[in-house]
Amino acid sequence: MPERTHRTQAERRERTRTALLDATITCLVELGYARTSMQEICARAGVSKGAAQHHFAGKAELMAAAVAHLTTRLAERNAPVASEVPPGPERVEAMVDLLWRSYSGTLATAAMELWTAARTDPALAAAMRPVDKALARSTLDRLAELVALPRARLETVFWLTVNLTRGLALDAELGGDPHRREQLLREWKRVATALCTQHPEDAGHAENVRGTGNSR
Repeated sequence: MPERTHRTQAERRERTRTALLDATITCLVELGYARTSMQEICARAGVSKGAAQHHFAGKAELMAAAVAHLTTRLAERNAPVASEVPPGPERVEAMVDLLWRSYSGTLATAAMELWTAARTDPALAAAMRPVDKALARSTLDRLAELVALPRARLETVFWLTVNLTRGLALDAELGGDPHRREQLLREWKRVATALCTQHPEDAGHAENVRGTGNSR
């Protein structure tokens, strides 16, 4: 019986934490960072401010945790199954689509609010950096399982895609032309496929040359 009580308390804590994180994301998207207060978050989550402080030391920690929470949910929802990803060059296009889904929409809106605020908020910037790095690392590891590429080339294509999709997400927030975004995304898929499939032996040769030069 004591064990069951402990599990129930743990479940209650997890529900409270999840409610706070979901409310934070909603506030960021609907109100923006400047108008998002702990009081508003707690009200939407149905949690007292004192209870919230048991989970998060301050607003910066809560904000970073909220983005990590949303990122995890999106990754779980969007994570492709290897058997369902098309083979050959089309697999690169699927990779670009995955990154576009991950770095646009609700996540892009919430993260954009936080990174803009973090420019002048050292505590928020310090809380956000490890979240951003962890997301990039986990996404790269997942992509490495799906696309057979040297790690250096995979990282190059990954970061080019991430920065493009973030720019396109900002364009969407600013009311840019959706047809232009689709065209740019299609064009990048073509370029990314070329980067991933053209002369892979050249990349290996270059690595060998650099290795020989460094050994002298």
